[in-house]
Amino acid sequence: MHGRLLVAGASSDAGKSVVTTGLCRALARRGARVAPFKAQNMSNNSMVTADGAEIGRAQWVQALAAGAEPEAAMNPVLLKPGSDHTSHVVLLGQPAGRLRAGEFTSGREHLRTAAFAAFDDLAARYDVVVCEGAGGAAEINLRERDFVNLGLAQHGRIPTVVVADIDRGGVFASLFGTLALLDAADQALVAGFVINRFRGDVALLRPGLRRLEELTGRPVLGVLPWAPGLWLDSEDTLAVDGAPGPGHAARPLRVAVVRLPRISNATDVDALALEPGVDLTLADTPRALASADLVVLPGTRGTLADLAWLRARGLDQAIRRHVAAGGAVLGICGGFQMLGRRIEDPLGVEGEPGAGADGLGLLDAVTTFGERKVLRLPTGSALGVPASGYEIHHGRVRVGEGEQPFLGGARHGAVFGTMWHGSLEGDAFREAFLAEVAGLTGAEYAPGGISFAAVRQRRLDELADLVEAHLDLAAVCRLVTDGPPPGLPLVTGGLA
Repeated sequence: MHGRLLVAGASSDAGKSVVTTGLCRALARRGARVAPFKAQNMSNNSMVTADGAEIGRAQWVQALAAGAEPEAAMNPVLLKPGSDHTSHVVLLGQPAGRLRAGEFTSGREHLRTAAFAAFDDLAARYDVVVCEGAGGAAEINLRERDFVNLGLAQHGRIPTVVVADIDRGGVFASLFGTLALLDAADQALVAGFVINRFRGDVALLRPGLRRLEELTGRPVLGVLPWAPGLWLDSEDTLAVDGAPGPGHAARPLRVAVVRLPRISNATDVDALALEPGVDLTLADTPRALASADLVVLPGTRGTLADLAWLRARGLDQAIRRHVAAGGAVLGICGGFQMLGRRIEDPLGVEGEPGAGADGLGLLDAVTTFGERKVLRLPTGSALGVPASGYEIHHGRVRVGEGEQPFLGGARHGAVFGTMWHGSLEGDAFREAFLAEVAGLTGAEYAPGGISFAAVRQRRLDELADLVEAHLDLAAVCRLVTDGPPPGLPLVTGGLA
C-alpha cells in the first residue's frame, strides 16, 4: 500500500486526532510503513523526540500507534500559546520566535514552506502518510494561506475525509456546510465523511446518512460509537475522567492537581489517574485542596502569569497551609519554579523584559529564564529506583546547597520539585514516589501493578479495533492508494 490521506474536521475537537491515531495503527497492522503528519499544531502539550526535537504530543502518540520513530517532520510547526495574542513558534522541533495574532495570516509563509517540505520528505520515506488537519476544514477566512487543511491537500493531491462530532448536534448540516463552503478545486479532494461519538442505534441515522450521500455524492465511510472509556494522551487538558479503579487501601491516596489556566504537558498526571489506589481530582480553589494528601503543581506555558493567578485565588496560602499540616507537594517544571524563592525573566521570554516575582518559598531555588530552550531526555534514579523523563523549558534553576537533589530539581521534606516531565509514567518510580508520599503524610497506598506503557498500547489497539469495526477500511485504503475519485460533484449552498 502506498499513498496518503488527510483527516480533516468539520470543527475543532471533532475527533480528528482519534481517527488519525486509529488509522495509523490499523494501516500499520496491514503491513504498511505509516507516518503521521500534522503540518501545524497549536498545543502546549508536547514531547521531546530521541534526537532532541519538540513536537505535539498527539503526533508523538500517533507515531507510537504506527510503530514509527517520532521525529520533527511529523509536526513541523508547533504553536504554543503564551497568551491570547501571542504564540511561541517551534519550527522543525526547535524554537523559532513568536507569532502574534495579527500575523496569523500574513507572517507564516516560511512556516508553510517548511511544512510542505516536511510532508514531501515523509511521503518519500514511508508507504503511507496519514495527515491530520487543524480546526475546521472550512475556515474560509484563513484559506488563502492555509497549509494545514485543504491547502495541504492541494499540495499533495491528498484525498480528504471530514470528521464531525454528532454529540455537538447539527452533524448533517456541519458536514454539508463544510463541503459547500469550499471552492470547486478543494471539493474535488473531499472524498467522504466520518461521524464520531454516536450513542444509540445506528439505524436511526440511516435516513440522514442516505440523504447526505445523495446531496453530496460522497459516502459516509463510517459511524464511530461513543466510547467513554477510550483514553489517549490528552493535548491541552487533564485527561482524568473515570480513570481510577477500585482502591486497594481502606481509603485511596488523595491527589489534587491544580488546574492552572496556562497548563502545559497535562499528561504528566495521566499515570496517576490509572493507579487504583489513587483518588485524583482537579483543583482551582483553596477548598479543593483541603483534603488532599498530595498537591501537584503541573507545568505551565506562563509561569509568572499563573503564579499571579495562584495568588489571586489564595491558592498560594492554601499550599503553604497544606505543607505546614504535613501534606506533600510535587511541582513539575513551571510548578517546581513556583515553589522556589524567586523567578526572573530578564529577556521577556514569557512577557515583558525584566519581569519577576517571588515564588512560594517552599524550596530554596531561583529560576532565571534564558533565550535558549532545553530539550532533552534525561535518565537517572530517585527513591532507590531508575527514573526518566523529558525536559522542555527556558528556565534555569539554581538550587541551594541545603536542598536534596530530586530528578533535575530539589526536595525539602515533603516538598518535591522536578524539571522532568513524564517521570510518573515510569512504573517503578511512580510506585516508589506514591509510597514515599504515603509514608510522609500517614496516608495508605498499595501499588496497583499498572504498566503505563502497556495500558497505552492496549488502548491504541482498542482504538484501532474500533476503527476497523466501524469504518469501511477497504474504501479508506482505496482512497489512500488511488487518490480522490474523479468526477466528484460540486455542491452549492442551496438544496434545490
